[in-house]
Amino acid sequence: MIQEQPASLTKETKTCKESRVFRTGRVFPNDMNNHKTLFGGKLMSLIDEVASISAMRHCRTGVVTASTDSVDFLRPIHQMDSVCLESFVTYTGHTSIEVFVKVIAENLLSGERVVAATSFITFVARDADGTPTAVPRVIPETDEEQLLHEGGSRRSEFRKERRRSSKLLASQLTTDKYWD
Repeated sequence: MIQEQPASLTKETKTCKESRVFRTGRVFPNDMNNHKTLFGGKLMSLIDEVASISAMRHCRTGVVTASTDSVDFLRPIHQMDSVCLESFVTYTGHTSIEVFVKVIAENLLSGERVVAATSFITFVARDADGTPTAVPRVIPETDEEQLLHEGGSRRSEFRKERRRSSKLLASQLTTDKYWD
């Protein structure tokens, strides 16, 4: 259900579909780990790449990765699979942009498709000087977009608490050289 936005708000809001990115590729032998499945680090790199494009499409300015909430590897991805990554903005704060990435593995011989991984990544929009800058609100339209959007504020609060905990931990860690 598409809601018309008043002309005065069109610059301040964007739909999820305006940031949607699709990328499909093959799994080749050099992409495989010792279990003969797609190397997790390769998939994480692809996830960050498509997510950053979604974030930039949403705000049309530079972005930096602020956090990777999770990369949940749900199913192995094999050499006979294609890998389709779909990303879009699901939630925004004042300067932050949450992007969801769904990874679908498709067996190219049978056509069977499964969700192989999911991820939430947060970016901060930056202006030309590197200063955080305000981003448009996001408007979900589909059932899937609304489902993901509804949990956005909860995930945002969890990220803030985790960041506070990480800063506290980092303040207690040593930077001594192990060889001294």
